[in-house]
Amino acid sequence: MCLYMYTAQKTALIVYAHQSPASFNAAARDAAVEALTGQGYKVLVSDLYAMNFKASATAEDIKGDLKNAEHFVYNEEMLVAWQDSRLSDDITEEQQKVKQADLVIFQFPLYWFSVPAIMKGWIDRVLIQGFAFSMQRMYDNGMFQEKKAMLSFTTGATESMFQPDGIHGDINVALWPLQNGVLHFCGFQVLTPQIFWCPAFSPPPVRTAMLDAWRERLSGLMVEKPLSFAPTEFFDLSFQGGFRLRPEVKEQFASQPYGITTAQHLGKPLPPNNQMKAKQMDS
Repeated sequence: MCLYMYTAQKTALIVYAHQSPASFNAAARDAAVEALTGQGYKVLVSDLYAMNFKASATAEDIKGDLKNAEHFVYNEEMLVAWQDSRLSDDITEEQQKVKQADLVIFQFPLYWFSVPAIMKGWIDRVLIQGFAFSMQRMYDNGMFQEKKAMLSFTTGATESMFQPDGIHGDINVALWPLQNGVLHFCGFQVLTPQIFWCPAFSPPPVRTAMLDAWRERLSGLMVEKPLSFAPTEFFDLSFQGGFRLRPEVKEQFASQPYGITTAQHLGKPLPPNNQMKAKQMDS
């Protein structure tokens, strides 16, 4: 009798935001679908514009009565509605996709140094308290610590414009709110971002090379080392301590040439490419 070992099928979710099926973002999405499917993944795609996904966070996201109709506090009301299984169907469907996913890829054009409004609405409405985080479950103790996530996006500017001495400033600073404040906050292992620099103003051979490099990277994506963030053990996680770095940690890094991360830089120069390349965090 032959014995076979089965590896559970992995699932990838691509949260996609672009209006045009002829866009470079659509090509990057399709390349990811093809590459991951070829590796045996179950690939889910949330095409937000095609879905007409609602961007605004309102009381319409809740079925039934509100906890406090006179003073509507979205975060509090959504927590109660999630606990009672009273979220709107579109939110519940997206949360089910996230629950299934081992990998979440956000594919989008960079708008005003951030995600398009429709994708921000997905973040606001889907990654709610209780489902995606709590005061006890955040960052490296977060809800999704067994999952990986990454940003894959196009820019309208050249790479040189996003250098520390470029007119737009250091891309690492721009990425911190999304990679740390959203993905890492929910516990995701955050993979290095895939950035397609200025494809709209690049000749066809360059755009083709960008997509080829993306396909090649996708072949080994899940074994990549994630980005490093300051672990929660570095902080005094109490209201008395203000959730600030412990004194001994500050002392430990006092002699280092750079700060710990893009945001916890301790008045020192920002660590180079802290949000762009995986490095081992000193401890």
